[in-house]
Amino acid sequence: MKPTEGNKRIDVLDYLRGFALLGIILVNILPLLAVKVPEPGSADAFYQRFLFLFVEGRFYTLFSFLFGVGFYLFISRANSKGKNGYVLFLRRILALFILGWFHVKFHPGEALTIYAVTGLLLLPFYKVKKEINLGIALILLIALSFMAFKLFMVVPLMLLGITAGQYRIFEGLAEKLKKVSIFTALLLIVSIAGLIYQYQHVPANPFGFYSGVDEATYQFLSIGIMFGPIISALYVGVLLLLLQFQTVQKLLSPLKSYGRMALTNYILQTVFIYLAGYLFNLFESLTYLQSLILCLTIYVIQLIFSVIWLRYFQYGPLEWIWRIVTYLEVPSMRKRVKEGPAS
Repeated sequence: MKPTEGNKRIDVLDYLRGFALLGIILVNILPLLAVKVPEPGSADAFYQRFLFLFVEGRFYTLFSFLFGVGFYLFISRANSKGKNGYVLFLRRILALFILGWFHVKFHPGEALTIYAVTGLLLLPFYKVKKEINLGIALILLIALSFMAFKLFMVVPLMLLGITAGQYRIFEGLAEKLKKVSIFTALLLIVSIAGLIYQYQHVPANPFGFYSGVDEATYQFLSIGIMFGPIISALYVGVLLLLLQFQTVQKLLSPLKSYGRMALTNYILQTVFIYLAGYLFNLFESLTYLQSLILCLTIYVIQLIFSVIWLRYFQYGPLEWIWRIVTYLEVPSMRKRVKEGPAS
């Protein structure tokens, strides 16, 4: 992956955003369609365990962190162009809050309103020294993780994202491979230990986590939240290392397009879930594995749509509107035709 400097887009962040979206829908679909509680010993029960060991609390964590990274990059790039990054950012999060306010009426667990409010609260930290931000973020994240306060963990996760931007973690990755490899190896060891510990607390029977849980299930879910940031960081490390290979970059290129249109695709996930639910009467009748099949179908539709859309347009539909509200000007939507061979 070539290092990205100045105002150029950092491609690896788009891959990570796309990857985060793949995991988020797998969990979000469960309460939205009121997926049935699996029968004990069934394949659905096995898949539920897989979800709550490897997905729940891992991808939402990553998405929150990446919003923090984007927070820092947006203001920095706006300021470097001679614009008032703070004013632009305030308009940006106001637009995000309004969109989230509409979205939450259909998806009570949505993240956009939370990100907007948290972004406002963390705005003063943009100017704080990176070492201080790192210390505050880690202390808060460790404390809130141990208490399993998932909602409030957004604050330190976004602050960590801001700090990552300050340290320019995702720029010049080719020069940091040794550090990334060592960090990922350490995360793998801790993640394995955490997953073993969580697995030892797997409830005897499947559960409906969105309708209240017993004490054993609550403990299992709390352990998952506690280790969520570590496992999420492991996923990031592995993906960063894989993306150093051109073959992997090409293979996963649809994921980059998916992540580049993260806002549009995040909202469309909810749209497609409800559309399928109403068209095929899936509410309270879908099994866990059937929810996976539906998610895979949505993946295919969204990935193809994202790739085709970005061949002709510079921004996703909602990203374009978001940009209009932020800058109070209408940018060109269509891509300019370049002469000569494609780069």
